[in-house]
Amino acid sequence: MHYDAIDNTHGLPNDPFKAIVAPRPIGWVSSMARNGVPNLAPYSFFNAIAEKPHYVVIGSSDMKDSLTNIEATSEFVVNLATYELREHMNASSARVAPDVDEFKLAGLEPASSRFVKPPRVAKSPAALECRLFQIVPLPDDNGDARQWAIIGRVVGIYIDDRFIKEGRVDTAAMRPIARMGYSEYATVEAAWRMRRPD
Repeated sequence: MHYDAIDNTHGLPNDPFKAIVAPRPIGWVSSMARNGVPNLAPYSFFNAIAEKPHYVVIGSSDMKDSLTNIEATSEFVVNLATYELREHMNASSARVAPDVDEFKLAGLEPASSRFVKPPRVAKSPAALECRLFQIVPLPDDNGDARQWAIIGRVVGIYIDDRFIKEGRVDTAAMRPIARMGYSEYATVEAAWRMRRPD
C-alpha cells in the first residue's frame, strides 16, 4: 500500500505510523509541579538527539502535566523503563488529576536527583537528569499546536553500578522496554555488534 499521510487515508482500522517507527525508547519522565508534587509519566515519542553535549527530545500530545511542570520549572528526569518495571510504568500512565503523585500511584520509591529537583525512579537502572532547552510547538495544517517537542539538555546521568561491566554499560542486561504500534512493546534482551566500514 501507499497512501497520503497528510489526509491519512490508509483505510486500516488503526493508524500504522507508530507500528512502522518502531521500536521507540520509552521516555519515563519524572517532573515536579511548582507546589512540589512529583509527576511520573511514560512517553512513547522520545529519543536522544545529540551527544556533545547530550540532548534528548520528548513528543507531547496535548498540554499534559509533564509539559506543564517542565515549562514551569525547566527541569525533568528521564528514567529507563525496564521489563522488571513494566507494570509500574503502565500504572504511571493513568490519566489522573495534577495533584496525584504517580510515584505513589504506581508503587514506586523516588530517589533524589543530584543536579535537578525532580526525583528519579529508585529502581530504574539508569536516569538522565535534564534541564529544559526549548519547547517547540508542532502545528497542524490549520496552525493549531496541540503537540510539542520538549528538548532537554542532559546535565546528570545515573547508572546502577551492577550494569557496568568491563568499562561498558550492559544495556541488554537492563532489559529496557520499547514501544511499538497499538498496545505492543518490545524488550531488549540481546545485543550484537557490527562495525562501520573504514
